[in-house]
Amino acid sequence: MLARREHSRAELRRKLLPHARAAALEAATATATASASELHRSPGLASARPGVFSSDAPEGVPDTGAARAEAESAVEALLDWLQAQHYLSEQRFVESRVHARAGRFGNLRIRQELAQHGVALDAEAAQRLRDTEQERCREVWARKFGGERPADAAARAKQMRFLAARGFSADVIRRVLQASDD
Repeated sequence: MLARREHSRAELRRKLLPHARAAALEAATATATASASELHRSPGLASARPGVFSSDAPEGVPDTGAARAEAESAVEALLDWLQAQHYLSEQRFVESRVHARAGRFGNLRIRQELAQHGVALDAEAAQRLRDTEQERCREVWARKFGGERPADAAARAKQMRFLAARGFSADVIRRVLQASDD
């Protein structure tokens, strides 16, 4: 996954947890199955193997809560190792995401997307985005609408809605459209 693109820690955790849980549950089920077959051969060993079965689960079914906790701790350990080895970097993820989105989206949309991934812009990157927002908005507007002034209020509202949906601030949108009127 990391060879294709940068990932945030939260995103990678979300992607890895289902696989780790499935592997832990499979291992717990295999252990329970082996233990159950051993118990059927030697009934006196049932009390000699405490903790194999959950007290809440029916006989022969492994404790999925323990498997889930084991999977989560394994994923956290893996993520810690990836960060220590610099294979996983929040800063690289932010830079890559901003670079990929800045040409098409405004500051609000970029910040919202980063927040979904559990990261935030540092002060320097936020300032760079603020400084270039009007220019980026003008480029997006020119690509979409050909740089032509809106003919009437309905066309102006349509253009404003489009730019707002792209995450540009209302103040920047107004300045871009006013500049087109001049």
